[in-house]
Amino acid sequence: MRVMVWNVWGRFGGNWREREESIAATLGTYRPDILGLVESWCGEGTDQPRRLAAARDLHAAWAPLSLPSVEYPDHPGIAIGLGLVSRWPILAAERHELPHEQRGGSTPYALLATIDHPRGPLHVIVAGTEWEARYAADHRAQCRSLAALAADQRLDGPLPVLLLADLNAGPGQEELTPLLDTMVDTWSEAGADPAAVTLDSALPYAPRDAVKQLDRRIDHVLARAGRPGSAVAVSGAFLAGDRPIEGVYPSDHYAVGVDMEP
Repeated sequence: MRVMVWNVWGRFGGNWREREESIAATLGTYRPDILGLVESWCGEGTDQPRRLAAARDLHAAWAPLSLPSVEYPDHPGIAIGLGLVSRWPILAAERHELPHEQRGGSTPYALLATIDHPRGPLHVIVAGTEWEARYAADHRAQCRSLAALAADQRLDGPLPVLLLADLNAGPGQEELTPLLDTMVDTWSEAGADPAAVTLDSALPYAPRDAVKQLDRRIDHVLARAGRPGSAVAVSGAFLAGDRPIEGVYPSDHYAVGVDMEP
């Protein structure tokens, strides 16, 4: 089972159509079975997960995320959110509110989906957490909330529980501690490069004000075993979207991919 997570940067940057073509081309190369999308867009009668899924006859879901809806004046009514693309049917999808006492305003959510995997229900959480340093308490609270959601016993079963997220924190940063106390970092489990980064300051789109996140691996595929005594089996991990396609980088983040035994 190939699992990927990618912050695809919505319609930002002024060249979203070209970037979406590069995103689709990258996914056509790597062909994930499960794909979590952060900062995917919705509007004009469709959404980005659905568009990406259609190219391979896959299944899709989308849910809102607490981010500004419009960055450019020619994008009225375009919302930013969380997406899921799946090889197998999505049986259910629900939103879970994340803490946001400091920031207030719009409510941030995580997307919890149940996928009809041949071996049983596969529970997948897609999320993006707070990134601004002034809302550090929200950031920590959101990571604790995601850890609690992933540990919920109602998600127990024959398959691992997956968290596909832009956690805005890299290895060694305190925000990840509650999650790593609950789940396995599949990148590390695969023995992949510990120096890998997903928010690269060398990218032309790199957010220069994201000082705490730049040049770190802040996008993660985390997993917990579905039952006590079972294990999370990982056979490899890789970055995707780290090369331009016809001169266009797909996003301001690289994607993380993991090959797992379900």
